[in-house]
Amino acid sequence: MALNKVVALAGGVGGAKLAHGLAQVLDPEQLTVVVNTGDDFEHLGLLICPDVDTVLYNLAEVQHLQQGWGRADEHFCVLEEVQRLGGPSWFRLGDRDIALHLLRRSLIDQGLSLTEVISSLAQRLGVHHAVLPMSDAPVRTMIQTPDDELSFQEYFVHQRCQPVMRGMRLAGLEQAQVSVAVAQAMTAAELVVFCPSNPFVSIDPILALPGMRSWVGERKAVAVSPIVGGKALKGPAAKMMQELGMEVQALAVAQHYAGLLDGFVLDAADAPLAVAVQALGMRVLVTDTVMHDKAGRRRLAAEILAWGERWG
Repeated sequence: MALNKVVALAGGVGGAKLAHGLAQVLDPEQLTVVVNTGDDFEHLGLLICPDVDTVLYNLAEVQHLQQGWGRADEHFCVLEEVQRLGGPSWFRLGDRDIALHLLRRSLIDQGLSLTEVISSLAQRLGVHHAVLPMSDAPVRTMIQTPDDELSFQEYFVHQRCQPVMRGMRLAGLEQAQVSVAVAQAMTAAELVVFCPSNPFVSIDPILALPGMRSWVGERKAVAVSPIVGGKALKGPAAKMMQELGMEVQALAVAQHYAGLLDGFVLDAADAPLAVAVQALGMRVLVTDTVMHDKAGRRRLAAEILAWGERWG
C-alpha cells in the first residue's frame, strides 16, 4: 500500500538531510515536515530559528554543503561590522541568512503567526513541501548544568557544549499548543518518521507538546538512529547521552523511544544491535544511514518508505 501522507519530525543537520531525501521521493501533498523550535532565540532584535532554517535551506538546496547548515556562498560583512562596533559576534550570522531573519521579523511584526511566516519564507525560497514549526507559541530549551541553567544557543554555540548537561527544561511549554496545521498533518498521517536528529533537544520538544505522543502512538512510526557506531555524526547527542548516564549507542536511542515506535532504522555498523532493538517490540531495518550526498539522502528515504509500506 502506497503511503500518501507522511510526517517527518526533524531538527538539526541530520533531520534536514533526511527531510530533503523524503522531499525528493514524495510529492508536496504527501509530505509534511514538523520542525523543532526549542532552539529558537532572539538575537540582535531578530528571531533566529536555526532548525527551521536548516530544513528550509536544505529543501531549497541553498545550504552550505560542508556544514549542512547556513547558506552557500555566504558573506559576513554585517557580522564583521557588528563586531567592530562592539556588538555580540559569537553567533555567526551571514549576510544572506540575516536577510531571511529580517523578513521574518517584518512578517511577524505585521501580525502573522510563525506558521504563516515560515510558509511565506518557504515559498520565497522555492520550497513546495510543507515545513511547519512545532508550535506558534515560543518554547525554549533550557540546558541544566551543575552551575546554572543556560539557553540552548548559549550552551550549544556560545559555550560550545562545554558545560556538563544534567537535564533540560522546556520554558513556555505550559502555554504552548500544536498549531492547527500540525494537528491536521498528524491526524492525516499514515507514517511518522523521526529523522536522525538529537533525541533530547530536537525530537523530545516536539513530542512534549500536548497530543503529540498520542498521535504518534496511534500511527505507524519509525525512527532513524542519530548514533552510528557509538558516535554522533553531528552535534552534541553523544556527549549528552554520556552525561545523562546512557550508553552512547543506537540501542540507547531505541530504548529512549520504546513504547512509541513500530520500527527503528540502524546503520549497518550497528547490525549486531538488531536483536536487542527487536526485543523492545520494534521492527528493525538495517541499512546505510549515512547520507553523504543528495543521492544518498534520496536512497535512505526511499528505503524507509518502501519498508514502511511492506507492513500493510
